[in-house]
Amino acid sequence: MASAEKIPSSATQLSRRPKLDTKDSTVDSTLLSPGIVKINVQGAYIVNEDPSSPINSSQDGAQHDTDIRLPNHQGVVSHIALDIGGSLAKLVYFSREPHAENLGGSLHFLKFEADQIDRCLEFVVQLKADQQSLNGDDAEKLCVIATGGGAFKHYDTMKKVLGIEVIREDEMECLILGVQSCIYTIAVISKLTRSVLKGLDFFISEIPREVFSYSDVNPTSFVDAHADIYPYLLVNIGSGVSMIKVSGKRDYQRIGGTSLGGGTFWGLLSLLTGASTFDEMLKMADRGDNARVDMLVGDIYGTDYGKIGLKSNTIASSFGKVFKTKRQAESHAEHFGMSSQGSQQSLESPETRGEFGTEDISRSLLLAVSNNIGQIAYLQSEKHQLEHIYFGGSFIRGHQQTIKTLSYAINFWSEGSKKAYFLRHEGYLGSVGAFVKRQPKNWGRKNSFE
Repeated sequence: MASAEKIPSSATQLSRRPKLDTKDSTVDSTLLSPGIVKINVQGAYIVNEDPSSPINSSQDGAQHDTDIRLPNHQGVVSHIALDIGGSLAKLVYFSREPHAENLGGSLHFLKFEADQIDRCLEFVVQLKADQQSLNGDDAEKLCVIATGGGAFKHYDTMKKVLGIEVIREDEMECLILGVQSCIYTIAVISKLTRSVLKGLDFFISEIPREVFSYSDVNPTSFVDAHADIYPYLLVNIGSGVSMIKVSGKRDYQRIGGTSLGGGTFWGLLSLLTGASTFDEMLKMADRGDNARVDMLVGDIYGTDYGKIGLKSNTIASSFGKVFKTKRQAESHAEHFGMSSQGSQQSLESPETRGEFGTEDISRSLLLAVSNNIGQIAYLQSEKHQLEHIYFGGSFIRGHQQTIKTLSYAINFWSEGSKKAYFLRHEGYLGSVGAFVKRQPKNWGRKNSFE
């Protein structure tokens, strides 16, 4: 692993922490409920992203997402949250403003590809060094709270490399709490469900302009943060897809899912195109036209199929035109003395591929995966009588076509009776949930937590 000195420090300044005020008023303002420590979110807002800002730099191997500013937080924060999935490792931590004497600071969000976990751990080592430099050896030790499958896979490595406490938490609970609460320590959370749910609850109930719905008229219609959020269905789309019915803070169950998720999209396009990164594949999909690849209702009927409510541009068969178009192109190539040898050449050669390109393939596959997830989500919500459906996970990435497709699927199949919701920090539900679960020692009413 490369030395920690190579990690830029522009994204990480853990500030000197103020003396903790244990008066009842302060305790009340920093506790969401007994057993859960939360950061003071009064006046919280999402910082507008500035493309020229150093926070978006990828020099450390990470992709930095928009911060959440917490102007009134006063309590001690001595942890980092890490959610390690099959494709990405998502990191959340809090920092005070550099050289600031007043209250407040920011939550920072960044992600690394899972196969670059060494760079992620280097980043955490730098955070540890910054904290020790600012707060001294007597300060509360930094802690990592980790969740996701990688919390198990990389547990021994993390303890050895970081040299600090690593705590594993339930993944699904953290997903839910992340929508509901806030972050406190660097802990390793190994149980996905609880982490993700805590993360979702935090975002829904605490952060303004975080949750939104989609329509053609208003692609980003923000939903006011509110406390009355149950029941709902969480559809968490990562490498695979989990669907979780949430009836309360600790009342949830995984009711289904599918193996066809972000990993499917990424893996197939790695085989079918020259793209190597997920974001590159999404850009290709933006440039593509799936009508060159998919068989549409209009291709079969010549027009809409109004009797059952299908428009002419509705997809009847994903990739349904490929065989016919490819066969015609191959026949044309043979007629002019060309041949296609091997499937790989057929995919990459414009002469034998016909009228569609890799961008069209990307678009078609994105729609196929998204439509499939949307329909399964609807069926689960119908079975369990859930009206509100929240989509999270790093597959979405704020991509408008993905959001539009998922929203359309829910609206179409439910005939407008159910609503799809999305989040600006959709990929950080697990890490935020892990962050908010952290409980400092000897803190709270009568030192007692559930």
